[in-house]
Amino acid sequence: MTTDGTATASKASADADLRARVAGLMPQALSDLAELVAYRSVADPAVEDPEQCRLAAQWVAEAFAELGLADAALVRTPDGTDAVIAHHEGPAGAPRVLLYAHYDVQPASNTRAWATDPFTLTERDGRFYGRGAADCKGSIIAHLTALRALRPDGAYPVSLTVVIEGSEEQGTGGLEQYVQAHPEEFAADVILIQDTGNVTVGQPTLTVSLRGVVDVIVRVEAVAGELHSGAFGGAAPDALAALIAILATLRDADGNTTVRGLAGDGVWDGVPYSEDAFRAEAGILPGGRRLGSGTVADQVWSRPALTVIGLDAPAVVGSVAAIQPRAAARLNLRVPPGVDPDEAERLLRAHLADVAPWGVQVSTESGGNGRPYRADTSTPSFAALHEALGDAFGKPTVTSGQGGSIPLTAALAAAQPEASIVMLGLADPASLMHAPNESVHPAEIEHTALGVAMFLRRLGLVGAGEAHPGSIEGLDPTG
Repeated sequence: MTTDGTATASKASADADLRARVAGLMPQALSDLAELVAYRSVADPAVEDPEQCRLAAQWVAEAFAELGLADAALVRTPDGTDAVIAHHEGPAGAPRVLLYAHYDVQPASNTRAWATDPFTLTERDGRFYGRGAADCKGSIIAHLTALRALRPDGAYPVSLTVVIEGSEEQGTGGLEQYVQAHPEEFAADVILIQDTGNVTVGQPTLTVSLRGVVDVIVRVEAVAGELHSGAFGGAAPDALAALIAILATLRDADGNTTVRGLAGDGVWDGVPYSEDAFRAEAGILPGGRRLGSGTVADQVWSRPALTVIGLDAPAVVGSVAAIQPRAAARLNLRVPPGVDPDEAERLLRAHLADVAPWGVQVSTESGGNGRPYRADTSTPSFAALHEALGDAFGKPTVTSGQGGSIPLTAALAAAQPEASIVMLGLADPASLMHAPNESVHPAEIEHTALGVAMFLRRLGLVGAGEAHPGSIEGLDPTG
């Protein structure tokens, strides 16, 4: 057998061994996921007991410590939440890989819309349901599974830094501020941000674009107190009606976001997002129109999008015939790469004040910003993970954008400008992230863990000077 043939056979044998190990670890992975989902780790003390976040963080720290990252500890960030940070020193000269995920989750909110308890992992029709199963506790489990699969080989093939955040869903910027103050703690050659997902179950996907986020609260006051709608209606200014009028200016007739001064004509230059797939995945009702004048990919990956995510107004049940003296809304503005979120916030707040009708009083406050990010797909590490995930899933990896935000990504890019940052995750369109009945497909955990384990092993070989067929050099990262 030729040298190339021997190396190919050796690589295939090593991959088969890892595949068998990961498959054997899946019962433990799902058991661990059930334990972690049970913590009601919403980083908002108005919604859940903060002790739940501390207990979840402690569970995560202990799990990584058991895998040899002995310094795993809870680090208090400026927003008062705990991040888990841990390290492992690999062989001399080995590259360092930072593994990221977050243990905090969105509130379960309307529990009546859940088919099962949100904080009890429940299997149904081959998927596992529970808040955080896909976003992002499942990714923590995938990290653990990948490392467990590598442990029988002895020392890990690379140096490791593990960062598990505790307030990503609240967009508070706590860990971003910590990174800015302590950049040396996040030194890495490669950073795997595991908080995105695949375009469909079984299709490995690397995310190359993230929109940033701007949260603004707008409050409107019109009169001193509630007024009888019969006695004063038609002449007295109505705060709720004024707020509705203000919000109506934020979209045009086609549904495009129209914040004055904010460009809304971006064009996506990568893999398209089909109209049919989007309509099915979004659950658009028959007769409903898809918003915007661009393609789906333009609208969700390359253009701003304004969503009203909260409203302070009387509920329909129990409401009375009265003019409202005050009303408020929480606005969530997503901005594409190339847009400064601080400038976007300034433009949004100015717009809200400028369009207010009837002389009502308008005040705004910031709810926190996160920066957009565009990945460098030309790095050897991007190519290597691209290949490893394809081998793990059994089909070529593709790339896509994501309309959501991971504020820490831009902070890490600024702190470690030489690092290669790659984004992946477990969610698929059926996962319903942030919605009732969130779920994960167990195959996504298994194959992602396998792909990361393969990547770490191959990266370690290359770092040690042991090149092999299909190694980092010469790969096509475009898919």
